[in-house]
Amino acid sequence: MATQMKVAESCSEAEWKARQELAACYRIFDMLGWSESIYNHISLRVPDEENAFLINPFGLLWSEVTASNLVKIDIDGNTLDGSPYPVNKAGFTQHSYFHRHLDWAHAIVHTHTPDTMAVCSSEEGLTPTNFYSCFFEGQIGYHDFEGITVRAEEGERLLQHLGNHRILMLRNHGPVVMGRTLYEMFLMYYMLQRACEIQVKTSSIGTPITVPPEVIAVHQRDQSAVALPGGPGYADFMAYVRKLDSIDQSYKQ
Repeated sequence: MATQMKVAESCSEAEWKARQELAACYRIFDMLGWSESIYNHISLRVPDEENAFLINPFGLLWSEVTASNLVKIDIDGNTLDGSPYPVNKAGFTQHSYFHRHLDWAHAIVHTHTPDTMAVCSSEEGLTPTNFYSCFFEGQIGYHDFEGITVRAEEGERLLQHLGNHRILMLRNHGPVVMGRTLYEMFLMYYMLQRACEIQVKTSSIGTPITVPPEVIAVHQRDQSAVALPGGPGYADFMAYVRKLDSIDQSYKQ
């Protein structure tokens, strides 16, 4: 509790809100089975601060992340808030390059879920064979595996292969999903995870049905027809926050 008060008092109201929402996001990912032990990462820009970011403390499970134990770092990964926890270099090396060069990339997640990794490890990648995957047709970049992402020189190739997209599938590895907001990133990841789960299941029972390009175009065009107030992903994220709050509110500390 003392640590919580110290962090809350030393940061702006906007940063504390961002900390609580990011901590909730980590817990929701864990609740949905999308975490990977103490590894993988979600990073978020600190509101109203240039080149300041929040990321999970390396060594803690995602179920242990709280608003006060998130680590505040600069664009080079240096700790800004006196946190005793280290940051996983393999995590922020790729995140920092995207944050540095893409001013719209406010929230970034990288995971190792079995279904997304399976699709990343397949030659065809994500295919337009289900409701969710059709949203992503033509919207994803692919980057060949180069090993653990700890070398800054790989960043230029990551950015090049991302292109104008918001999702980069690291082949033989896992996805990187970026959003203009934490909410948008959450919704895109939710849909991508679903798309991969369904693709893996479909391929196990028979030949997938490929959706024609003209139908995909209509599908993507009509996506905005089901939008809710608050911007992309806001209603989805807040629904899961309510579910999380009914189970465990310790992330707020």
